[in-house]
Amino acid sequence: MHVRAVITWIAIFPLVTLASFAIAPFAEDWNPVLHALILSLIVVPIAVYLVVPQLMRILGKIRAARR
Repeated sequence: MHVRAVITWIAIFPLVTLASFAIAPFAEDWNPVLHALILSLIVVPIAVYLVVPQLMRILGKIRAARR
């Protein structure tokens, strides 16, 4: 259970950081709630459909190799 949380954090943190830098030039005057909304609209689908599944596959391969 904790492994899944760490994997998700490993996916989310860099995506939020990169997306935040990417939208920074446009988001200077945005309300913080709007900023969070746009970040989540970008980051969550990328994490859920692309990054977390890839990380879980890698974890599965590592676990299988240990056996």
